[in-house]
Amino acid sequence: MPKSVHETVKSAIRKLADNYRAELSSQIDKRVDEMSSDNNSHYLIYRILGISTSEGQLIDVYQNKGRFLYKYAGSFLEEAACICLKNKFPNAKKERIPNTISQRPKMFEIDCLIEKEAIEIKWRDATTDGDHITKEHTRIQAIKTHGYKPIRVMFYYPNREQAIRIQETLKTTYNGVGGLYYSGDQAWNYLKDKTGIDLFKILEELVDEYEEN
Repeated sequence: MPKSVHETVKSAIRKLADNYRAELSSQIDKRVDEMSSDNNSHYLIYRILGISTSEGQLIDVYQNKGRFLYKYAGSFLEEAACICLKNKFPNAKKERIPNTISQRPKMFEIDCLIEKEAIEIKWRDATTDGDHITKEHTRIQAIKTHGYKPIRVMFYYPNREQAIRIQETLKTTYNGVGGLYYSGDQAWNYLKDKTGIDLFKILEELVDEYEEN
């Protein structure tokens, strides 16, 4: 009996997850090993501020682990979403377009281009950098100029007030050029409605399988 679409996509995402889990573990182990020979003279300042040497060591280790985790979590979820889109739309692809609005950057990358729909996929965006708004605004305008419809799909909304304000500004910008902006539950539902695949359910099933083993 042929596999269902759900099982076919789930198998592809499981393979992706296995690769990311192995690579993340390898990168973390490598960095922690490197840190064992680091110069830790800055712990003097930690101690001045009431952080013990042992606690300072843990903070530094987990700060480095966190950097890798955030990077890999974002890339994994973005690729998993693309698997769903490409399963439904085989011609979906990444696309690079020139920046026709300003000098920097020279190019913008579209995560998933489906005919005239330019979909940007984010796992979350907690930036509080004001320059981020300018860059995103330029990106949206460049996409529009190329005749594409900009669509932002962000699965997890930020928690901090300033980051939330930036997302609200971006949402207004997308709407202002006839684009679409989805975040949180709307993002998961958009992907499900667009592809017929419940990515959230697949991820929950994979978590259960990993944690059983």
